[in-house]
Amino acid sequence: MSPTWFKKFIACEAEALAELRGDWKPQRDPTALLVGNYLHSYFESPASHKRFVEAHKDVMLSTRGKTKGQLKAPYKVSESMIKTLDGDATFQALYQGAKESIVTGTIDGIDWMGKLDCLNLERGIFLDLKTTQDLHKRVWDTRTRRYVPFVYAYDYQLQMAVYQELVRQQYGVLCTPYIVAVTKQDPPDKAVISIPQDKLDDAMWRVKDQEHRFKSIIDGQEEPERCETCDYCRSTKVLGDIIDADELID
Repeated sequence: MSPTWFKKFIACEAEALAELRGDWKPQRDPTALLVGNYLHSYFESPASHKRFVEAHKDVMLSTRGKTKGQLKAPYKVSESMIKTLDGDATFQALYQGAKESIVTGTIDGIDWMGKLDCLNLERGIFLDLKTTQDLHKRVWDTRTRRYVPFVYAYDYQLQMAVYQELVRQQYGVLCTPYIVAVTKQDPPDKAVISIPQDKLDDAMWRVKDQEHRFKSIIDGQEEPERCETCDYCRSTKVLGDIIDADELID
């Protein structure tokens, strides 16, 4: 299990299982993924960034007109994000350690794996790079039914809680996680964000509460529940009982 797949099962068990089996391919914006990976590869190492650019140059570089050979607009945004972090002394001092570290372990008997952007065992910290639209945007959280910061809306506290536990198991060090967030605004905003330990503990409780069911679904021992609102559920929906208008919103 990984935090990414765990969060997919939280969102919709049926869609996650279909994707895992190869029966469903979500329609995601490939540009958004490449923009994030462009940033990550730069701070991993010069060699990694060079390989990434070379592998995706046909997509990222303009091939016509006055801008031929230059980065397309979305990747110019990535360059701005890189510059705003690269030129920051605090970031440079903080983002020191092993890059792209793989950590593994078990949580209540279930195997887990994660990849840390930057791990510094001597300082007892690890850092995760995140891109976002606006640091201060309020996002509606359907789980808690209230507006929350983007960090909680995307359940990054769950990801950090799992990483914290896997690092503890693998290295015997309880590390503090930090999110280094940079925005896609012009000019970009940035922040180093901590997550209160009680939020991490709550997220770990949710992991332990749900992971065995998700594993049983993956193993074919239990049937997945449908959310009936995601792309997968809409595309495979079969009309059943007539519903009351009051049931359309929760």
